[in-house]
Amino acid sequence: MAARIDGNVAIVTGAGSGIGEAIARRFAEENAAVVIAECNHAAGARVEADIRARGGRALFIPTDVSRAPEVEAMVRRSVAEFGRLDILVNNAAIQILGRLAETSEEDWDRIQSVNLKGVFLCSKYAIPEMLRTGGGSIVNIASVLALVGDPDLAAYCAAKGGVLALTRAAALAYGPLGIRVNAVCPGDVDTPMVRDYFNKDPNPEALRREISSKYALRRIAEPREIAEAALYLASDASSFITGTALVIDGGLTAKCY
Repeated sequence: MAARIDGNVAIVTGAGSGIGEAIARRFAEENAAVVIAECNHAAGARVEADIRARGGRALFIPTDVSRAPEVEAMVRRSVAEFGRLDILVNNAAIQILGRLAETSEEDWDRIQSVNLKGVFLCSKYAIPEMLRTGGGSIVNIASVLALVGDPDLAAYCAAKGGVLALTRAAALAYGPLGIRVNAVCPGDVDTPMVRDYFNKDPNPEALRREISSKYALRRIAEPREIAEAALYLASDASSFITGTALVIDGGLTAKCY
């Protein structure tokens, strides 16, 4: 079954760059109306303008997903503009390096607020709108770090693990009401956030090669590869899939050593 979201209305958080941008663009290619919920005004406006220039339907709404009033207003405006809500992609996230004992309380709170609370808030306000029109699909962008650990990303691992747990709980609660909830767990993806991580190293290209060597496919993912998975989970092509985590990691977690 081909993935079809023609005529659907989708909110994609953090859609100003990286995975979120790729998802917004891919959804627009399939004739979905896309709301770009993004805290970076310049980035969000750029993606909106480009999608519209290509004949797509897009609306940029400045949104900090960690703030309930902004999220509620974003969802309300989305429905006012497009008439309904069918798909929510919870993608917005930040990353701050730090081992557990070295992580400040401020950094911990900021990561949980965006990466986990943001998923909660967006889902909280989106679900009633989906129920109003008979159901929908929520796709949470988690991480392989919801499944395995990284000693230097303690807070990030905790948040992404929480996203996976919340995915399962929501799938059980709202499946009987027509809403499917799934997660995507990518490995490293060639996004600005990952490039920033590489660039902090004295030899970024050597670090990229080292990281890539850990993957069975000997490379990291492109954002569009994750977007294809999000499209599948958002569409009726995955109509009997809910509460699951789709791991897209080039074989990274397949090995023991």
